[in-house]
Amino acid sequence: MTYKSKFGFGCMRLPKTDENDPTTIDQDLFNRMVDIYMAKGFDYFDTSYAYHNGASETAIRKAVVERYPRESFRICDKMPTWALTSEEDNEKFVNEMLERLGIDYFDVFFVHNINTPWYKLAEDHKSFEYIKKMKENGTAKKIGFSFHDTSELLEKVLDKYADIIDVVQLELNYLDWEDPVIEAHKCYDLCVEHGLDVYVMEPLKGGVIVNQPEEIKNEFKEFNPNESIASLAIRFCASLEHVKIVLSGMSKMDDLIDNCKTYENFELISDEERLFLENMALKLKENLAVACSECGYCIDACPEMIPIPEYFNLYNTSKNQPESDIYRLYFDKLADEKVPASECTYCGTCLDYCTQKIDIPEELEKVCEHFEKGFTPYAGAP
Repeated sequence: MTYKSKFGFGCMRLPKTDENDPTTIDQDLFNRMVDIYMAKGFDYFDTSYAYHNGASETAIRKAVVERYPRESFRICDKMPTWALTSEEDNEKFVNEMLERLGIDYFDVFFVHNINTPWYKLAEDHKSFEYIKKMKENGTAKKIGFSFHDTSELLEKVLDKYADIIDVVQLELNYLDWEDPVIEAHKCYDLCVEHGLDVYVMEPLKGGVIVNQPEEIKNEFKEFNPNESIASLAIRFCASLEHVKIVLSGMSKMDDLIDNCKTYENFELISDEERLFLENMALKLKENLAVACSECGYCIDACPEMIPIPEYFNLYNTSKNQPESDIYRLYFDKLADEKVPASECTYCGTCLDYCTQKIDIPEELEKVCEHFEKGFTPYAGAP
């Protein structure tokens, strides 16, 4: 396998024409991005039943399936574990995904987002047994699961299912590599011990790694003025021997061009670069108010439907850019139009679903305190 073949097009955060409506994918821009990606020899697209509220699969059909020969691309899709209510739902969702994509087989198929509550759903509805049959009958060439939980749970799942699967998709990046909560390094080692390939999601931790204060960005520029922060982070992941795919979620053409450049001129991460990233990980964590990757799973779990990732994003921005107009945005845009952060009832339902193991109720309380104390009324304010 060449390093170039590791570049996967993640279709969770595609370009949109309306930032407030996930279904409004900018199809023309996505088509152009796909054309460049394919022309440069890349071929792997990762989606899910849930991405863009189902519109991601349809967009891939229009951009890829209807415009390129089937043997020229690979598609990975995922079972919506949280939506399962019976064993029959496995086949129902798979058939719906095949229809949306306009294909008759998946190159890779995962049970989506195995964590403590959703692992139970997958077990209750025999999803692992179902994907095993998918591989046996040719509906999927490779099978596995995407994972968001502790190494303890991963070991439990692998002890039971490693002999029937091919791949585990992990959240993996240099910020989480030695993190005692995410345990990325330990999870990677477990997959290697079981002889499984590793596919990487969130190499930029949902943008957290690149959205940093200017002083940190300047340190990266001083270290290597010719390489982007994103490129260095991606090379960290792709340099790992057992990593076969590194997904990049690209909503802008500039992101695609930068990623293509990284893989077309790929160099293994050096010891000097690795040491630099270890030091930068410590600094990044010091500047980060909440380590949220904005996956959004907590929103579906929240009985109040609080837009938790949006509040955390504003909180991080206000900490890193205190001179910005972020306080006004908090009160004008979110607090007025959406459920306020203060509506949290501390029920704790969200906790099992957080991929970053954040104490969400506690952090939402900090969000409220931060903005209420830091906000200065402006002319025209109520």
